[in-house]
Amino acid sequence: MITRRTILITSASATALALISTLAFAAPPLAKKETYKVGFAQTESNNPWRIAQTESMKAEAAKLGYQLVYTDAAGSAAKQVADVNSMIAQGVDVIFLAPREEKPLIPAVMAAKKAGIPVILLDRNVDQKLAKAGKDYVTFIGSDFVDEGKRVAEWLAKNANGKSKVIELEGTTGSSPANDRKKGFDETINAAGGFEIVASQTGDFARDKGRQVAESLLQAHPDADVIYAHNDEMAIGAISAIEAAGKVPGKDILVLSIDGGKEAVQAVVDGTIAAVVECNPRFGPKAFETMARYAKGEHIEPWVKNVDKFYDGSNAKEESAGAY
Repeated sequence: MITRRTILITSASATALALISTLAFAAPPLAKKETYKVGFAQTESNNPWRIAQTESMKAEAAKLGYQLVYTDAAGSAAKQVADVNSMIAQGVDVIFLAPREEKPLIPAVMAAKKAGIPVILLDRNVDQKLAKAGKDYVTFIGSDFVDEGKRVAEWLAKNANGKSKVIELEGTTGSSPANDRKKGFDETINAAGGFEIVASQTGDFARDKGRQVAESLLQAHPDADVIYAHNDEMAIGAISAIEAAGKVPGKDILVLSIDGGKEAVQAVVDGTIAAVVECNPRFGPKAFETMARYAKGEHIEPWVKNVDKFYDGSNAKEESAGAY
């Protein structure tokens, strides 16, 4: 016999099941507190972009009076997973993670979720088929990497002046910026017509490796007249390779880059780099603002986009002072 008590028990059970279901499919909440113990799992510190990002995160945490647990994975995805597990063990309130690669960092994201610690991804994303914003982590804060590659290609299509054979220096294999910067550039330049990507190989976002790969590819393709690098470090390495080959960067071979560090913007002023799309590393203010919004219970969009500048001969001199 169905009684009022039976209905109430059934209703309460359904509510509990719905709550459990909601919690299982939502990123862990963040309580409002006066101060927080915050983790920041950096991927590496071997270039000016990473150093500027870390300094920005540390400065903002200090400004707010938060305890920052900082780790540097030194370019190792395995160490970065271990770093996140260490933060979980230390009982941090939230983790900012700059994932080195899209797939290997999934276990770290899931471990934090299981421990009830919200994760906010910075500058690199994880594989969207394996983890979702709002469900497994809070959000991704970063630039539109596909658009960055697209903007470089659009500039080249308008300013190539007959140059057409492209060497592409890719970033770290498996990382979201490398995947997306390649996608945006390749699709746009192929659609423009008249261009050929004669070689595409990783330089791992590193200056010396970029130089070595550029030297090898220039020897294999002596008719190449454009080098598109996924970041400034490889672009600057490529300039050395071009000069070692007895050619003039900016004249014989156009160099194009992404990141917009002060050294690269000055190279645009000097004419050795033709154009650079900025990828702003100063994440601190937006990262902690997003964290505060989440603690208040606000809905956080799956992707908090950074707005990036573009530098070429028309504005580099005036804008160089503001570059990181």
